[in-house]
Amino acid sequence: MNNIIEIKNLYKSFFLKKKINILKNISVKIKKGDLVSLLGPSGSGKSTFLHLLAMLDRPTKGDILFNKKKYSEIINDDNHKVRGEKISIIYQQNNLLSDFTALENVFIQLFSLGEDKDSSIKKSKKILTDLGLKNRLNHFPSDLSGGEQQRVAIARAFITSPELILADEPTGSLDTANSNDIFNLFLKLKSKKTTIIYATHNMQLANRADYKLSIIDGNIRRSNGKKSV
Repeated sequence: MNNIIEIKNLYKSFFLKKKINILKNISVKIKKGDLVSLLGPSGSGKSTFLHLLAMLDRPTKGDILFNKKKYSEIINDDNHKVRGEKISIIYQQNNLLSDFTALENVFIQLFSLGEDKDSSIKKSKKILTDLGLKNRLNHFPSDLSGGEQQRVAIARAFITSPELILADEPTGSLDTANSNDIFNLFLKLKSKKTTIIYATHNMQLANRADYKLSIIDGNIRRSNGKKSV
């Protein structure tokens, strides 16, 4: 089976005044090209789960494999290179560079990976235009609405054509029309065998995934998606 992610007996705990188990003995396989929605109440561990998959944190116990290679080996080798080229993250807080324009925030991703500047700018203009930001290319984040900032962050994640996109409430600040536009971009990427895992509270969007993963009491339950909405 062509799995991009394999999770084996994964635990994640935090130690404050006492040990808090966030994720408990999770085992999941996710195939290349899967479009997966991640559900669960606030505080259930959705962001923690995405951070683990993004190599921003390490599990307390258990293994995560990316293209059959253990994360522990990738992290010890060059996790920044893998994250830059193969894994993109869309955060709840868009994390845009405040001194860079919308266009600069996007093209810097390609430029930093070695693509020439002119090509990086051309591709970035196209994806920002596709996201309805043609007239906002030279605006700074402080001049953009929350929804516009989020679309810039989404363009930044898409621009490198990654194998895996991890999105934490990617449409939370968008209206219905723009949310659907973003989801349609997800579908285009899926057709190219990009794997997308997105956390959401929007059941309409969650139901359009290939399947849903729900985090409940630290465990993950899989259920069908693609319901009529």
